[in-house]
Amino acid sequence: MSLQIPQDRPWLGHYPSSINLDFEIPEKNLYSLLDSAAKKYPEHTAIIFENEKISYLQLRNMVDRLAGAWKQLGAAKGERLGLMVSNHPLYVVSYYASLKLGLMIVQINPHYTVRELLEIFNDATVTYLVTEPECLEKVSQVQDYSFKEIFITANGAGYPGLPELIERSVPLAQNCPIEARRDIAVIQYTGGTTGKKKGAMLTHYNLIANVIQSKALYGERMLTGAETILTATPLYHVYGMTSGMNLSIYIGAANLLVNKFEVEKVLKQIETYRPTLFPGVPKMYHAFAHYPDIESYDLTCFKMCTSGSAPLPIEIMKKFERLTGVTVGEGYGLSETSPTTHRNPPDGVSKIGSIGIPLRQTDCRIVDDNGEDVPERAVGELLLKGPQVMLGYWNKPEETQNALRDGWFYTGDLATMDEEGYFYIVGRKKEMILVGGFNVYPQEVEGVLYEHPAVLEAAVVGIPDKEIGETVTAYIVPKPGIAIDFDDLREHCYRHLTRYKVPKQFEVRDTLPRNSVGKLLKRILVEEATNKTKA
Repeated sequence: MSLQIPQDRPWLGHYPSSINLDFEIPEKNLYSLLDSAAKKYPEHTAIIFENEKISYLQLRNMVDRLAGAWKQLGAAKGERLGLMVSNHPLYVVSYYASLKLGLMIVQINPHYTVRELLEIFNDATVTYLVTEPECLEKVSQVQDYSFKEIFITANGAGYPGLPELIERSVPLAQNCPIEARRDIAVIQYTGGTTGKKKGAMLTHYNLIANVIQSKALYGERMLTGAETILTATPLYHVYGMTSGMNLSIYIGAANLLVNKFEVEKVLKQIETYRPTLFPGVPKMYHAFAHYPDIESYDLTCFKMCTSGSAPLPIEIMKKFERLTGVTVGEGYGLSETSPTTHRNPPDGVSKIGSIGIPLRQTDCRIVDDNGEDVPERAVGELLLKGPQVMLGYWNKPEETQNALRDGWFYTGDLATMDEEGYFYIVGRKKEMILVGGFNVYPQEVEGVLYEHPAVLEAAVVGIPDKEIGETVTAYIVPKPGIAIDFDDLREHCYRHLTRYKVPKQFEVRDTLPRNSVGKLLKRILVEEATNKTKA
């Protein structure tokens, strides 16, 4: 018996087991992943942090004790707990203790400004806050906002310290009963690249679904109870949370947790602990590939590496693959989708520049401005449907209604699909540049710029122009010690792009504005250029 592949769903033919497309997603509290791992692998290492190890049994005990302490302090189901902590074991403990109590976790970047913090605190009406001593001064500057309690990741900082609470508390025995498809586990704020932040409401069901979908993609390659995941991506980011932390606990892996990505330090940890899985972002692969002494390190321990949050330049991908012997699986995801929806299959064809095929139980369409499906290779907006898609945006019914229509999530990303069912992102719908009535997709232009030997980084944006609508503008970071020859760069673009797509302006920068996981903040470039024009 073989599965009939629908003509409009060609990606189904690439699944390792094309008949078994469905799998059960348990409707449980997300805490159940930890509870299950502690029962199956009590003595296995759950976390490695700064050369110290915590077993699964120890981790669950810490979580249960913290949940017991918070229960005694009156924390109740549905209240919002802000988790504002860099990668640290106490992030993991706080996360799962919150879930056990039925609290909603509000993910907060510790590097946010006072203004950004106040925006999130007010929007989510955060009741409790867990943070680091280093963040207390910034938190104190948030005027006219009060918490029921602030908890700190160290003792003796003037607030209840998590280590002391855990040590003296009685473990909480029972999980808070939840409705997995409706109860919110995490409010994950979008990165704010296009303006005001929105909190994606991710349910227990959404987050459990995404780790099961990820495990299904890797199949027998990913062994339960035997892997070590290198987690250098911040856990407060949805990619690190799911692909680093939740996935590691689901499969009973050891989580090699990196507080701050410093390439030399991480390389030494790789040699010591030999991680097998690495969910990274382009800036990390870039750092590895350009480290002067990289050839002296043995990176062949990796058997699966993935990249997300931004496109990975081809030259970086090829060098990392040469160093490890592993093909980097580019993929795609959003805060609104827990996050992963697409990935290049590890046991199939991996197409450079593609985000791969949809994960199992994920359906996709590419539509035009009228909501009609476009043919293969045509550009349109990517629509998604699946168990990992958010419930909606917190306190934003109008934005929710615009994003979730007729059962589909409208991503705002422009994409194409080839005849084999592989998808390609060509840019943001709102980032598309309109030049004299013609559409220019920034990612296509950036891909050409990256092929020039002098270009290290590139960002392409549209700057408002009264005559032609927008002017294509490129911001370039040159490779160290190399001067940019603009005539040569422009000629390179003309060889590979239609004339209207070639940047009319080039500007050299030392760095490009990025968020904490390396995603380009093009809005800042547009704002700077617009303000300069007005001046």
